[in-house]
Amino acid sequence: MLKIIILGAGSRGGVYARYATENGAQIAGVAEPNRERREAFCKKYDVPKDRQFDTWQEALAGDKYADAVVNSTLDRVHYASTMAALDKGYHVLLEKPMSPVEAECRAMVEKAEEKKLILMVCHVLRYAPFFEKLKDVIDSKQLGEIVNFQLTENVIYWHFAHSFVRGNFRNEEVSSPWILAKSCHDLDLLVYLIGKECKKVTSIGNLMHFKPENAPQGAPKFCLDGCPQEKTCPHFAPTLYLKQIREVSWPTTMISTDTSLSARYEALKSGPYGRCVYQCDNDVVDHQSAIFEFEGGTTATFNMIGFSSENTRTLRVFGTKGDLRGHLEKGELEITDFLTGEKELIKIDYTTLISSHGGGDSRLTKDFLDAVAGSTSNQKTSARVSLESHLMAFAAERSRKEDRTIVL
Repeated sequence: MLKIIILGAGSRGGVYARYATENGAQIAGVAEPNRERREAFCKKYDVPKDRQFDTWQEALAGDKYADAVVNSTLDRVHYASTMAALDKGYHVLLEKPMSPVEAECRAMVEKAEEKKLILMVCHVLRYAPFFEKLKDVIDSKQLGEIVNFQLTENVIYWHFAHSFVRGNFRNEEVSSPWILAKSCHDLDLLVYLIGKECKKVTSIGNLMHFKPENAPQGAPKFCLDGCPQEKTCPHFAPTLYLKQIREVSWPTTMISTDTSLSARYEALKSGPYGRCVYQCDNDVVDHQSAIFEFEGGTTATFNMIGFSSENTRTLRVFGTKGDLRGHLEKGELEITDFLTGEKELIKIDYTTLISSHGGGDSRLTKDFLDAVAGSTSNQKTSARVSLESHLMAFAAERSRKEDRTIVL
């Protein structure tokens, strides 16, 4: 039985713990600074009393007592905690992004390779059947040579407000630029699906809407302090976080460990998720576009937008023999053949999926465990492979801020 340590028992740490244990692993230790969350996690997974820690430093101190670490700490903690785990001889499953600092990303890759340890980044969408099928279509040359790939990440409006205005990923100094924190997934998909090296990047974007000057007249700093616009504001916090009564799910579970209605109400009175979205300390962009040029002349355009009614990815792929339209949430890929004019609709069977991210969460977790155990593993991703998408994100940010094309 493989033993793993969870660093960070929040939303993502809980996801990987769940699928790890369902695949036969044992949670040997946990580090979580929130006492209530830590206690609930330890009770659920029967974590030994002497392996329940406040900090990742404590969890990794002393002799090695597990096979691997799942690192779901905050972005700015990834580097130090991952390097410490690798130094101890642990294999690591690291939540994306690797780090907001390019040099730290490179150093982690080099350390893992030097120690001959597995360092896998949670680019779970590579494991989603939707993108696996899309990869098969592209590699089969059914579309011919890929000329252009258009990918849009549609972030539903309440998710953006929750995570990138009020939440942990709102501020670059605390977390990472949005294109790295959220969309290194998408840049990784472009690398994976196109199968070529990126050569140039141009990007534009800004924080347009969620700023103090756009606050409704009379809006207080906290929504529960009597906002006069509560019936007209789509981001009124109680509407999102208090509507669930018994079956409380994400993102509501993030605002309070105690998910009772009264506890959630108290959390909104003065906690970060109760703030007016126009009066937070956020500075990440709320929309951004990037153009990537790959070897051989293939181009890709990527758009991420925080003002969508859908929470999905949509795409168009244009080849020399045909084109393709895709919608992740609907599980649909539609191919048009230029020669015959015929259309082929491929539907992904979502009824058998057991996790989020299009089924990718559970499948990546299993693959990591198989790799650690030395069993047959697909290992569709690695830190070395993931590094390329991070370099694309860093280049896109330099391009946006410096108003110029970046050559990689």
